[in-house]
Amino acid sequence: MIDAPTVSTDIDIEDDRIREECGVFGVFGVDNAASFAALGLHALQHRGQEACGIATSDGEIFHTERHLGLVGDNFTGDDPSERLPGHIAIGHNRYSTAGQHGLRDVQPLYSELNIGGFAIAHNGHITNAFTIKSALVEKGALFQSTSDTEVMIHLVARSSGKDLSDRFVSAIRQIDGGYAFVAMTKDCMIGARDRFGIRPLLLGRINHSYVLASESCAFDMVGAKFIREIDPGEVVVINEDGMRSFTAFPNAIKRPCIFEFVYFSRPDSIVSGKSVYEVRKRMGQRLAQETPADVDVIIPVPDSGVPAALGYSQETGIPFELGIIRNHYVGRTFIQPTQGMRDMGVRLKHSANRSMIEGKRVLLVDDSIVRGTTSTKIVRMIKAAGAKEVHFRSASPPIKFPDHYGIDMPSKDKLIASNYSLEEMRHMLEVDSLGFLSVEGLYWAMGEDMRNDDAPQYTDHCFTGDYPTPLIDRERELAGGGKQLSFLVEVA
Repeated sequence: MIDAPTVSTDIDIEDDRIREECGVFGVFGVDNAASFAALGLHALQHRGQEACGIATSDGEIFHTERHLGLVGDNFTGDDPSERLPGHIAIGHNRYSTAGQHGLRDVQPLYSELNIGGFAIAHNGHITNAFTIKSALVEKGALFQSTSDTEVMIHLVARSSGKDLSDRFVSAIRQIDGGYAFVAMTKDCMIGARDRFGIRPLLLGRINHSYVLASESCAFDMVGAKFIREIDPGEVVVINEDGMRSFTAFPNAIKRPCIFEFVYFSRPDSIVSGKSVYEVRKRMGQRLAQETPADVDVIIPVPDSGVPAALGYSQETGIPFELGIIRNHYVGRTFIQPTQGMRDMGVRLKHSANRSMIEGKRVLLVDDSIVRGTTSTKIVRMIKAAGAKEVHFRSASPPIKFPDHYGIDMPSKDKLIASNYSLEEMRHMLEVDSLGFLSVEGLYWAMGEDMRNDDAPQYTDHCFTGDYPTPLIDRERELAGGGKQLSFLVEVA
């Protein structure tokens, strides 16, 4: 018998979430570009809440501003373009999972190169960053941050390419992993995407001006029209003459991260031509077909479980109710001055809606299960509100493998589905039944007949262990190479 874990009754549903990646935004050719960047970053705030930054150029002078905290705490009030003038701007929302958390690692990063000023922001993770950095340091290179993004600055600076586009293409051909870059010089903006298109990057227009963003919801915020996705392995250079496209990786294969649909992207975004909201509802529909439950009410785990729970309800006819209420106006618990106040803040974040729960057989639907600790807290909260039975469903397959492309995810030994059977997990979560969406069901929700095992359509390694790129730094670490120079690779 597997002993159930001892878990606090304080409920913070975000405690065991897979953390978002970062968000990037860029705009070229508009007056008050910093104001557009601030609005775009507002729309992308869900992708990173630790820090934010904006860099601009007026054609001659660079201006940069970087802060710890949220966009709304730092780039609202006075017009940001008054202190960050220019017609070009790039911005970044940061969520780091390793490395350091000081201001020096907040992006965009800026350096003076022999071609002039250069700023860059990055979403994803360069899986050979430490190996490259070690070689550069051996040759005398000096690094100012713990971010893997800074490797790109050094590679661009050292390239012998005749112009910026050649240098940038040369640089990204030396890196591996999942990434999307926005960068700028004093008179141009650059966008680039990894060779599999793991991390998203989209192109839009505001009149005659170009916009780059991690998600289409940022275009909606600034009134831009979506044009297309940046292709896998593509580098675009935008200046006053228009946009030029370069192919860094010929014959690149598109394998976008399937977790953009499961969790990361905002429900109102369009990713790979698909509505994230509709895909998540289809996940719930298929989940109902694969793992039915004899219950009275379906309750989503807010907020990411809502579309799948709606799909489950519509497929089965079982009523959907908001049985867990989230208070969106509670301050961030970590800034409270005492532990007692922090604990109170945690308890105030989520509460059970007893009138929808008491005496009923409840089915909880969440987007995924990671460690299982928070899921157990939720189950106990629902039972304390008087539920007769509690069943649990995950709208994604069991997460059995860690990520190495920009997702904050625990190591394999901390992933509950990687270490326990379905029955053992059911016991640990203290539920009457437990079910997961199958990998085949997830692909069905994406509009695919099935997963092509020979050439998977999506990057789905968290479920399958099929990593599309070499994990050079990880393999070096496992081989005993370790990490030196106080360099902890940060996920940007």
